[in-house]
Amino acid sequence: MLDHPISFIFYLLLTIVVYQLFVLLQNKLKLIWLNPMMMSLFVLIPLLDHQGISYQTYYQDTKIFTQLLEPAIVALGFVLYKQLHTIKAHLKAITLVLTTSISLFIMVNMTFTLLILQRYDIAVSMSLKSVTTPIGLALTEQLHGIAAITAVSIIIAGIVGAIWGISLLNRFNITHPQAQGLAIGCASHALGTATISPLGYQYGAYSSLALVVSAVITALLSPLLIPMFQL
Repeated sequence: MLDHPISFIFYLLLTIVVYQLFVLLQNKLKLIWLNPMMMSLFVLIPLLDHQGISYQTYYQDTKIFTQLLEPAIVALGFVLYKQLHTIKAHLKAITLVLTTSISLFIMVNMTFTLLILQRYDIAVSMSLKSVTTPIGLALTEQLHGIAAITAVSIIIAGIVGAIWGISLLNRFNITHPQAQGLAIGCASHALGTATISPLGYQYGAYSSLALVVSAVITALLSPLLIPMFQL
């Protein structure tokens, strides 16, 4: 394997190049399913596996990308500020809805994953997929999950919401920008928020709000709910 300084640069450049190639390809072909994040996974995972590079090694050498998520999420606060006057009037109801939905998601996910796989660590990891990566990984470590599964689950949740979230909500006649923003922000966090923000300030503001509030609620509730399922 490459020495650490070389591998650090190599993994960073590899990730950036692969991602940007798919950005260019999607911009040219205009295909929504050709998501750069998803397509990069299809290239990077087999390549790293073929080279015998573990997730832990790759994560440590590309940790800067995870760290950059934090200021990126803070930057989303601008669109939230633009709709602050409207959000204040519905903040209690929004918090109640998000608390209820997150609680149900954690309990249902833990129940079904344990029934099917009978693995507590996998159930923990799968239950933390609808939260931003830094918080998800921190909670996974605290609750004895598997960081690699949590990271992949978070990415998949973000990609699915970014690609099919709006069309799925429209199919169920959920068309209000505020409702769609809350749903995407809660389920698909930063990636979903970044995808729908160009649709309008309300989409971005409510998605950003759901992203932040959901992260706080998950951080508070998961250490209380998840240990209840420990075998």
